[in-house]
Amino acid sequence: MDAYLKVFVSGPAAPLLSRPNPLRRSGFDIDVVVGARTREADDVVSLTLRRPGGGALPAWRPGAHVDVFLPSGRQRQYSLCGDPADRDRYRIAVRRIPDGSASAEVHDELWVGDRLRIRGPRNAFTLVDAPSYLFLAGGIGITPILPMARAAGARGQLIYTGRSRATMPFLTEIGSARVLPDDECGVPDVAEILATAEPGAAVYVCGPPPMLAAAQRCLFELNPTGSLHTERFSAQPVVDGREFGITLARTGTTLRVGAQETALAAVRRTLPDIAYSCQQGFCGSCEVGVLAGAVDHRDRLLTESARAQRMLLCVSRAAGDQLVLDL
Repeated sequence: MDAYLKVFVSGPAAPLLSRPNPLRRSGFDIDVVVGARTREADDVVSLTLRRPGGGALPAWRPGAHVDVFLPSGRQRQYSLCGDPADRDRYRIAVRRIPDGSASAEVHDELWVGDRLRIRGPRNAFTLVDAPSYLFLAGGIGITPILPMARAAGARGQLIYTGRSRATMPFLTEIGSARVLPDDECGVPDVAEILATAEPGAAVYVCGPPPMLAAAQRCLFELNPTGSLHTERFSAQPVVDGREFGITLARTGTTLRVGAQETALAAVRRTLPDIAYSCQQGFCGSCEVGVLAGAVDHRDRLLTESARAQRMLLCVSRAAGDQLVLDL
């Protein structure tokens, strides 16, 4: 590693030997225009997206999301929460997050008529076939759950929680669902809610990390024949992490990654505009080249052959003490 750093990063020949090799992506990118913008709840707006000249958008199934490329260049993933049968439009909903640059851009700078680029749709939260369903949504977690509950019909029951009714979008669209705002009902007891699922039910949970963690702890004790399906909107906590170093080959900058910190978070201190989106290891937005060092791969995307030279910054880490990245 020391020899590599001396020759390829800090040595006089480094500019020739370590030329930038940026990752280029191509695929199902679509230009869309904001056709409608609606305030759905406190700090939640929905956007209806259409093709600029009209026409059908790609088909999608409940649980799907699209990557949205904002005018600033930021990329984020948002669940599709409209009607899969309506191919003329997509609907997404965005909650304003404190200190969230992308959500602030959506709320403060996107208006009807503005153009965007999207990629997708893709589905990492598939609605499986099951005899019955229990859907538990927390706050903005209603967005992927809403089309699922509609598709399940009489086979499903939906429980919708949130801080207060004023903060909970789409209350007028959820039919006979149980609504449990914290300010009226107290903090929800996840185990008590999951205990109402029928034996063998498919249980879908989308909400804040404590809700997901509680579901993972208790579901299979309560319902051994059931299945659990979860989606989170925030990065997972680092498990079994240890500190390591990263060298950015194009500048020679060396960073330290804390034991409870992601490589993405450390790199963003130096490169705040680096691309990322899901922070869960499946979208590939933060994929980078690895020039030296062994990687502890924790993603759900890269093939074995790709892992020899690439990593996803949001979840993967160094297997040793140091990595050299093509950044």
